[in-house]
Amino acid sequence: MTVVSQVILKADDELRYPSSGELKSIKDFLTTGTQRVRIVSTLSENEKKIVSEATKQLWRKRPDFISPGGNAYGQRERAQCIRDFGWYLRLVTYGVLAGDIEPIEKIGIVGAREMYNSLGVPLPGMVEAIGCLKAASLDLLTADDATEAAPYFDYIIQGMS
Repeated sequence: MTVVSQVILKADDELRYPSSGELKSIKDFLTTGTQRVRIVSTLSENEKKIVSEATKQLWRKRPDFISPGGNAYGQRERAQCIRDFGWYLRLVTYGVLAGDIEPIEKIGIVGAREMYNSLGVPLPGMVEAIGCLKAASLDLLTADDATEAAPYFDYIIQGMS
């Protein structure tokens, strides 16, 4: 939920107008709108490049994942891993666009963690994978935009830890 929605719902629940502090938070949210849209555009337009780079980084760091017995061994398993990179990148863009981690929570960080546990996918490997996705993504952003986007990746990493 965006800051605007949160403020409106809270004020309505309490039968009052938004406070000056709440209005300032809306103003700050709107002021950063251009930056958030720019970040999301860069990440979405470069999804294939980001996923490819993150995959290369992960396989270099953890060749055991794609070796016999590894969780990404085999064409199907590898394709599923790569598919998940795109899913997590999309989750990050939702969070950045909303200016809040709630879309990441609602869409499924907890469910994803439970799914990986049930499939026997080691969560430390997922943490490492999201770290590679973060690095590949932030390399394409300006320093200011990377600073804005990084916490959303970190939230997913923390959720997997």
